[in-house]
Amino acid sequence: MSLSPYISFSGNCAQAIAFYHQALGAELGYKITFGEMPKDAQNSEEGCPSGMKFPPDAIAHSNVKIAGSDIMMSDGMQGAVQYGGFTLVLDTQDVNEGKRWFDALAAGGRIEMPWQETFWAHGFGKVSDKFGVPWMINVVKQQH
Repeated sequence: MSLSPYISFSGNCAQAIAFYHQALGAELGYKITFGEMPKDAQNSEEGCPSGMKFPPDAIAHSNVKIAGSDIMMSDGMQGAVQYGGFTLVLDTQDVNEGKRWFDALAAGGRIEMPWQETFWAHGFGKVSDKFGVPWMINVVKQQH
């Protein structure tokens, strides 16, 4: 059994996948655009069972693996997208890797808590990336 987040973008999912590949080493497992969806499986003339109309090159569904976890993403939103009430957390044992992830996600984004050592972590920082997705990077201190 697993639990995976599903992140909806508004027309820039392909750019997000490329960014997460570069910044975090994300691996694309699967991707289908609205134009590639089988026409007979769709329930509307617009090409999407929801009845919403999307460009054919917009991503209907994708699955990427980041740090061993699956994250699903699509261009399933129209208009401005705002993320709230959740944060994606990346844990590592390697301080250098954590700092590299933090810096890569901060590029073009907004730092909410600068990278630093804390009482619970050798390195910790909080950032919203350039797509507005909130992240915490955590290098947990091992209990003795």
